[in-house]
Amino acid sequence: MTTSDTVTTRTEIRASGPLTRWRTIDLLTAAFLGVAFGVAYWAWGLAYEAPSNAVQAAFPPLGALFAWPWLVAGIVGMLIIRRPGAAIFTELLAAIVSALIGTQWGLTTLVSGFVQGLGVELGFAAFGYATFRWAPLLLGGFLGGALEALYEWYSYWTDWEMGYKVAYLFLLGGSVAIFGSLLAVALTWGLSTAGALGPFPPGQEVRERHAA
Repeated sequence: MTTSDTVTTRTEIRASGPLTRWRTIDLLTAAFLGVAFGVAYWAWGLAYEAPSNAVQAAFPPLGALFAWPWLVAGIVGMLIIRRPGAAIFTELLAAIVSALIGTQWGLTTLVSGFVQGLGVELGFAAFGYATFRWAPLLLGGFLGGALEALYEWYSYWTDWEMGYKVAYLFLLGGSVAIFGSLLAVALTWGLSTAGALGPFPPGQEVRERHAA
């Protein structure tokens, strides 16, 4: 293993080779994740409306607590591939797939996919893509939710007062940071321990732990 393969701790591994050079398997895996999450996003779009409307009746910004699942694709993509652009690629493709299947938001879903992936991307970029632990996870999750909230201020919640808008931003950012990160870590860990991520850093970390 070369020095470019290792990072901040004994059990954490970065993407092999130059970070900006995507391998074919990286592209294929990101595409697979995008399609899989796109279908899941479409399904969540059918299921979330009833509970979201129920809590919004009490306090409108609480609907953010049911929007965080739409940002998991970008987080998972980054945790697995660990290269710049992984979050945007995976999240945007998931948005495209869900829009093609058919959502009530139409092509505006693509805007959401981009800003959500960008926010997650910025969280990891702030740490130079050098660590994939909780600090960039929490920051990326919050920024992804916050950028989506800002977009929704001017597209969906135009009649809200600023207090509602700010509450929505923090609720969405916080729920993505906590729940979205936890789900993404669980999914990545499950795939790694099942042996599905052998060519990727999470799979390598599992092998190293078992060899220790």
